Amino acid sequence: MAAQSPSTRLLETAEKISQGAEAKIYRAQLHPSSSHGDQAVEQILLKYRFHKQYRHPSLDASLTKSRVAGEARALIRCLRSGVNVPGIRMVDAAEGILGIEWIDGKSVRFLLGGGAEGEEEIEETTDEPQEDVPPEEDTLQEYGISQDALMGLIGTEIAKMHQADIIHGDLTTSNMMLRHPSTRKGLQLVLIDFGLAYTSTLVEDKAVDLYVLERAFSSTHPESEPLFAGVMKAYETKMGKDWAPISRRLDDVRLRGRKRSMVG
Repeated sequence: MAAQSPSTRLLETAEKISQGAEAKIYRAQLHPSSSHGDQAVEQILLKYRFHKQYRHPSLDASLTKSRVAGEARALIRCLRSGVNVPGIRMVDAAEGILGIEWIDGKSVRFLLGGGAEGEEEIEETTDEPQEDVPPEEDTLQEYGISQDALMGLIGTEIAKMHQADIIHGDLTTSNMMLRHPSTRKGLQLVLIDFGLAYTSTLVEDKAVDLYVLERAFSSTHPESEPLFAGVMKAYETKMGKDWAPISRRLDDVRLRGRKRSMVG
């Protein structure tokens, strides 16, 4: 019988938070090795891409390994480029386990009154669990930031990601966390859940990324046009001269999207 990997052993003692179509999300305690002396136990998030019975075992293993490794590479590239994303704590691609930094905060969706995760739509579980707390008890006022300032943080962070040629693939307000100002790193807008991310220099891919977010705003947050306009203003400022071609392509993508909606 093969010995268990450290990540598998950690998974067995972890607390399951939620489950989506592709992965199960756990909260775990990462104990420092003896070589780290008195370093404190760290709370981390484990994303476990479980085996799919409907796929051939060898194909399933190959896809799982590729997707875990791909998500880790995207996070590393973002980290090196100064994009606010969770830090990586462990990668076990063979077992389908990715361990990342636990973000103390709330999703932008929650803070904008979009409801708890999983309401109205079914999607892959995001990297961060959401507690069932009424919005009025955990509002933007607690974080000391206005809606306009938050939209600015979102636009700037997405621009930094695109400047690093990372395409998120699933930009929604559920996949953005606002780190609480009381934490060690202070107030930050953190992009999460890079399970569909990939590298691309194409203007088309960056425009589609923005279009996905625009649609997410309109479907999740009523009367969100001013909010998204704030995101785009900050994005434009950060992108500088690279904004013009993306803007033109975004108009094309919107037109194609409207045509598809009309056709049905």
